[in-house]
This record gives sequence, C-alpha cells and structure tokens, in this order.
Amino acid sequence: MLITGGTAGIGQAVAVRFAREGANVAINYLKDPKEAENTEAQVQECIHKIGQQGVKHALVRADVSSEEQVIAMFEDAVEKLGDIHILINNAGIQINKPSEQVTGEDLDRVLDVNLKGAFYCSKAAIRHFLDKEIQGVIINISSVHQKIPKPGFIGYSMSKGGMKNLTETLALEYADRKIRVNGIGPGATITPMNKSWVEDPEKHKQVISHIPMGRAGTADEMGAVATFLASDDASYITGQTLYVDGGLTLYPGFKMAWSSD
Repeated sequence: MLITGGTAGIGQAVAVRFAREGANVAINYLKDPKEAENTEAQVQECIHKIGQQGVKHALVRADVSSEEQVIAMFEDAVEKLGDIHILINNAGIQINKPSEQVTGEDLDRVLDVNLKGAFYCSKAAIRHFLDKEIQGVIINISSVHQKIPKPGFIGYSMSKGGMKNLTETLALEYADRKIRVNGIGPGATITPMNKSWVEDPEKHKQVISHIPMGRAGTADEMGAVATFLASDDASYITGQTLYVDGGLTLYPGFKMAWSSD
C-alpha cells in the first residue's frame, strides 16, 4: 500500500496499522525546510514503528501537488515494494484566515495539496491498477468538514467538499473495473495538526462539548477504519464516506428538545 502524508498523525497511525496487518507500506512525505528537524523526527518515528512489524517498507518523497512528482513517486514505490494494491490519500494542509483575507495564493496552496494532490495520486493508482489488472482500493482521508462548514478555513472546507465528489465520481466510474473508492471523514482527532486545541485545556473543553460521545477520537481509531475499508470485509462498499466522529455529524445541538410540544 502507498499512503501520502504518512509520517505523522492519522497518516502514521494508518501506515502502522496496515503494517501490523501484514501489508508492505510505502510512506510518502515532503520535508518542509521550515520544519525540517520536526519532520525528520516524525519520519524516523514512523519508520521505527513500521519496522517493528517485520514488513517491507520504503520512504517515497514527493510533493503531491505536482503531477510529475506523483508519477515518479509511484514508480519509486513499485520499484521498491512491487505492485501497489491500496492507495490512501491522506496528505493535507489548512490555512486559518477570515475568508475576506484569503488570497488566491492561499487558496491554490490548499486546493493543490488536498484536492488536486488526491486526484493526481488517484489517477496514477488507477492507471497502475488497470495496467496490472489489480482489484485496487483507494481511500480518501477527508473530514467531517466535507459536510460541516468550517468558518475561517474556507480552502480546507472547499477541498474536503471536493474530495467527497472525487470519491463518488471515481467510485462510479471504475466500479465495473473492480476498483473501489471510499472515504473516511474523521471528526475531532488528537493529532499534531490539531495541537492548538489538543494542548489548550479551555479549547479542548470547547471542542469536546460538541461531540455526543464526549471525547476526541484517536489516530489509531482512524487506522482501524482504513484497514476495514481496504479489506475483503468491505468488498461491496464503494463511493461512501464513513464518518468516524463520535457523533459530531448528528447535529448534536438538536439533542435537547427544542420544539413546542
């Protein structure tokens, strides 16, 4: 399997879970020079955890917003591990700004990684599946924010809305070619990307107050769902987004009666 953005958070948990299930794992990453030390530590942690599972694994470096680099990444992964049967589109970024302050450059940056990157990787995977006659699986790590608006993160919300349509369109287009495409919509999850509220007690309390189950999810819980969707147990599931959110998408504000009965 190949996972993009797989060195930390949900990506790392998914990669480790697949390795635990016996899958060979190619982990895509892009080292940001501004965070080189932190990124390198995450890479080494990920490799160490996967190495403990005794499977073949490889790092494949690419900027998923570049189709040229994505093509090279797939060739690298196949050369190192053999045929790829599962693609996990996990790479994602977000920019926090009021919408009236968002520049075209801001919007392009988020959409290029989150949405166009997922398309470029899916395209490369589908070509590989068809060429090798593989019954392939694509899993898009989306967000509850493909359904729930996220003010102040307009690019992120737009990208996840697009990912829902990407999932459904590819699923319909390739269902009769034995390629399944599904999505996972994580809710509030404890990851480095969410450290602004995870590490702040007051913000953490505010986040939890919106979740019917009364807690945030873990990256390991997302990994468990990903392995299910990739397994034969999910062989009749395609074009779906499975929300893993503790009930966040159940309109929790309506839990208390508000009608005039």
